[in-house]
Amino acid sequence: MTLTFAKLARDEMAEAKRYYERQQRGLGRDFQRDTEVSAKRILENPLAWQIEYGPVRRFVFNRFPYKMLYLIREKLIVVVAVAHQHRNPDYWIDQRGEQ
Repeated sequence: MTLTFAKLARDEMAEAKRYYERQQRGLGRDFQRDTEVSAKRILENPLAWQIEYGPVRRFVFNRFPYKMLYLIREKLIVVVAVAHQHRNPDYWIDQRGEQ
């Protein structure tokens, strides 16, 4: 099985990484590392994480207030969003088709 990121998710990760790096040097790198660990854990056991909406599952980050939202398609996992947990939590639902 492989994991890929939709454009929305890639854009969100880049924006969050820039934000955290502006807050404190090295924090953006830590955020990037957390996204990599999250993706690895999803790949190891994609069905382990709770369903968020319809077929979309969520993985909640440990250190940062973000969640990785993903779909499982045969041999492919698609991360549709990397969403902040406290800002407009359902915005990504309308944008799922824009992958």
